[in-house]
Amino acid sequence: MRLVGPFAFLLLAALAPALVALPADAQAPQGTPTRVRGTVETLEGQTLTVKSRDGTLVHVTLAPNYAVRAVVRKSLADIKVDDYVASTSVRGTDGRLHAVEVHIFPAAMRGTAEGQFPWDLVPDSLMTNATVTGIVKQAGATALTVSYKGKSSVIMVGPDVPVVGYAPGDASLLKPGAAVFVFAFKHPDGSLTSASVTAEKDGVKPPM
Repeated sequence: MRLVGPFAFLLLAALAPALVALPADAQAPQGTPTRVRGTVETLEGQTLTVKSRDGTLVHVTLAPNYAVRAVVRKSLADIKVDDYVASTSVRGTDGRLHAVEVHIFPAAMRGTAEGQFPWDLVPDSLMTNATVTGIVKQAGATALTVSYKGKSSVIMVGPDVPVVGYAPGDASLLKPGAAVFVFAFKHPDGSLTSASVTAEKDGVKPPM
């Protein structure tokens, strides 16, 4: 079982989420960006087998120095002006963007994959990575104004929307049944490789 120390984690965590959030046409040419969501079936050596949301078993070869990062529960109260956040959202019938989830980046990752682009968590969703410039409480929701690359958006966050942060983890989190999110590269032969895994911890599952 491979453990990732805090210094290795910080280095890899600064790089891996950037790949998680970048749109496909901005990726390096080492393969086709592929997002894997599901639960761990097995971890055998460097091979992680994930049961995806559609029930398919997906095999991912992990890098020798792969990073594991845990998600930790946060709340709307933890989001402050000037925080750098990422949020999946969908546009509602009112024309506004409504958050599906929000995750708070650590300060060292400010600016990671800044922008707004299509996402695949739910149909017609967007991912917005941006700096919080305003927080306004409204009836039944919180309006986050976020700024990115000279633009801004308002994202409505309901009281039941999951909010998470990141923490260092290790391979012990990759146990059968644990929820995971893996950003991988798919190669011409169909194989998948990845340098990191975001994993469930203490019942808090990756919502992205």
